[in-house]
Amino acid sequence: MNGSVQNRALLLSCGMDRRLDPLILQPLWDFVKAKEPLIKSPYFPVLFSFTAYMTFCLPYVALDILSTKVPALRKYKIQPLSYPTLGMMVPCVVQCVYHHVVFIFPVTVAHWYWRPVDLPLMAPELPKVVLDVTVCLFLFDFQYFLWHLLHHKVPWLYKTFHKVHHKHVSTFALTTQYSSVWELLSLGFFAAINPVLLNCHPLTEIIFFLVNIWLSVEDHSGYDLPWSTNRLVPFGLYGGAPHHDLHHLKFKSNYAPYFTHWDRLFGTLAHVHSQ
Repeated sequence: MNGSVQNRALLLSCGMDRRLDPLILQPLWDFVKAKEPLIKSPYFPVLFSFTAYMTFCLPYVALDILSTKVPALRKYKIQPLSYPTLGMMVPCVVQCVYHHVVFIFPVTVAHWYWRPVDLPLMAPELPKVVLDVTVCLFLFDFQYFLWHLLHHKVPWLYKTFHKVHHKHVSTFALTTQYSSVWELLSLGFFAAINPVLLNCHPLTEIIFFLVNIWLSVEDHSGYDLPWSTNRLVPFGLYGGAPHHDLHHLKFKSNYAPYFTHWDRLFGTLAHVHSQ
């Protein structure tokens, strides 16, 4: 009897008769657990982070290249007169590799030692995953908003730690992690601690990290596409790329990375039409 069949038998023996719900994510979790030696390796977090980041950046890099040759694509560019050059992209990639190898890897190894990976037999329930990922995103949004606001209001913090991220007034995907080591590690800490605080299932952690990396890249992509997150979330609750692009352009507004409610409450929300 293979692992997948054993898991289903355990579900039935435990009296979990909630029909499909506990089983929806089980095949995915079985697939992940099959890679258990890799996931439990101290190398996995840094490889996962870098691979996910570069994978999410590549479609936008391709779009940047195509947009200069296909006029129809330019209508989706938030700042249509500004396109990244190879000379702008390469330093971002080089810095990203350097930061992952020299700084992120040692930190993730320490985290691996402090909190060994434990992979439970059963997958989490889908509603629980959706709830936990949503709460983690709202927590990260709040933490980043406070961190970001502080690093703009205190000149020394801005000049010492955050200014490097504002090198590019017109953002592109590879600028997402173009930042100081302090900024990268601070935001990485926020992202890592929230699933721990919520006692999330390892699969939920993985999904949250993927969603968080994707949204961050989308924020810096410089494109407002028809399927962008800010167009899918109603009532202007989510700012997305137009929201964050305006922050890089104006500096003194739109400090929250994703949602708009904190900027509304603090009076720091700037609308795209005011550009």
